Amino acid sequence: MGDKTLPKPGELEKELNDYLSKKYGNKVRLSVPVLVPDQETRRKQNKSRKKKKTKQISFDMKPRELEAYLDEYVVKQERAKEILATKVCTHFNRIKLQERSAPVGNIKNNIIMIGPTGVGKTFLIKLIAQKIGVPFVKGDATKFSETGYVGGDVEDLVRDLVNEADGDIERAQYGIIYIDEIDKIAGSKNAWGLDVSRTGVQRALLKPMEETEVDLKVPHDMVSQIEAMEQYRRTGKREKRVVNTRNILFIVSGAFSDLEKNIEERLCSQGIGFGSTVRTRREKDGLLPQVTAEDLVNYGFESEFIGRLPVIATFDPLSAEDLYVILKNPNSTVVNSKKKDFMAYGIDIRFEDDALRGIAELAADEHTGARGLISAVERVLLKFEKTVPSTDIKKLVVTYAMVEDPEREFERFMATADHQKMYDRHSALIDAEAAGLKSRILAAQAALDPAWHELLSDTYLDTIVAIAVMRFQDYRVVLEDAMAVMMNIRSFESNFCGRHAVEIHLDNSACRRIVEKVLRDGSEPDKILEAIFDNYQHGLKLIKDRAGKSSFLFTEDAIDHPQEYLNNLIKESYQ
Repeated sequence: MGDKTLPKPGELEKELNDYLSKKYGNKVRLSVPVLVPDQETRRKQNKSRKKKKTKQISFDMKPRELEAYLDEYVVKQERAKEILATKVCTHFNRIKLQERSAPVGNIKNNIIMIGPTGVGKTFLIKLIAQKIGVPFVKGDATKFSETGYVGGDVEDLVRDLVNEADGDIERAQYGIIYIDEIDKIAGSKNAWGLDVSRTGVQRALLKPMEETEVDLKVPHDMVSQIEAMEQYRRTGKREKRVVNTRNILFIVSGAFSDLEKNIEERLCSQGIGFGSTVRTRREKDGLLPQVTAEDLVNYGFESEFIGRLPVIATFDPLSAEDLYVILKNPNSTVVNSKKKDFMAYGIDIRFEDDALRGIAELAADEHTGARGLISAVERVLLKFEKTVPSTDIKKLVVTYAMVEDPEREFERFMATADHQKMYDRHSALIDAEAAGLKSRILAAQAALDPAWHELLSDTYLDTIVAIAVMRFQDYRVVLEDAMAVMMNIRSFESNFCGRHAVEIHLDNSACRRIVEKVLRDGSEPDKILEAIFDNYQHGLKLIKDRAGKSSFLFTEDAIDHPQEYLNNLIKESYQ
């Protein structure tokens, strides 16, 4: 104890390994090169942590902008889209205000969504999280239990949010946690059964939904334990890593079967006797938007739990007409997914309007909302998907006859040798789809990113539309990809001038051809440009030396026929 000279980490490691080697041979050795970092290492790491500034959220989206985005993907549910767009935007815009002044008694706009299965609840939340660019996790309420019971801990969702944010705790604290099947944890009305654990989960959610700190290191999570050990090995400190849930938005949803009975009982009690009314089935279906916190408490939720969910959004059931509109939407995940299934075999499949309507009617009979569309499409096309890839047919049209009797139409289709009529119908569908998409883009042009306006001109628009139709993609994704190609082109022009002291510029027609090549073939723009202009380097230098010309304009002919274009430039220089 009197000797204050401490061994260096390397010396300590060597001494310990020598001791272990003598006692156990080569069977046991230390697995870490450094047990505790020296003071210099600690100083550098602490300095590095001090330099790292906390990132602030950057959000300026307005409710109408987000609602317009949701309208392009989700059919019906106008009231729900209005509520979600407004409250989500308000939540994230308020965070910026809170960063400037610490709030007292902050009330979060946590949301409860109520509606039958397959009406777009989960889809809406995923769209919102994707659009605003925040971490998002989804959990199932039935898989969680109160702390101490067998099952997952509700705080695991917060930890999952950190994983979705790639370990960035600050970013995770601005995320969205979505819990489905929340109606399944409503307490039962009897004195035994699952009531204790269900209400226990509700109580476990109270603090996270308001504000609490969740420790990332937990005994049952080996990954967090290993990360904590590694952190201690690097720094020599036991650093507590926690996530504050103050700014995490909680959204829960459920089908809430028979909730209408609670609403009806409340409404009837307000008009007993001659003032009461007998409601028809249609009128009962319209009761859900009239739900109140009182109805949810009577359904089996504790008042403190419902108090943490001040915003209620209800969803309407979908009719056959609504399902048809879903299929008709260019962003329909059902139709585009099936197109991609066939495209995996090199087959371009298109749907006629009557076929889409027939599929919607089949799905409506299942009473599972939009989920029924998937099974309906599979029933119609399974045999075609199994057999057509083994033929030389590369185009397929889904007709109403195929929906009406898939077996009969499959046999007739396979017995037909000449499919020219189907190919003609296929081309007509492509043209109609392109025309419809072009009109839709022009109608939305004013609301689109100004940076895209050049690509929406006559020069590029037909190409953008054709690529979107060919790839079954949202036109905005295609516009983003095209914009990235344009930036590559301008960067290439600048770099070419720097390398060769020759100024080149690609006009709109040349840029359009490069965009087409990249988006159609999936090639890298730099490689395409390097391959094309590799032939030009010496020729342009020759022209510069002979005629003194150092600036050149390239058209689409230069992209399609580079050698011929270069020869013409050289001939002109001699003249």
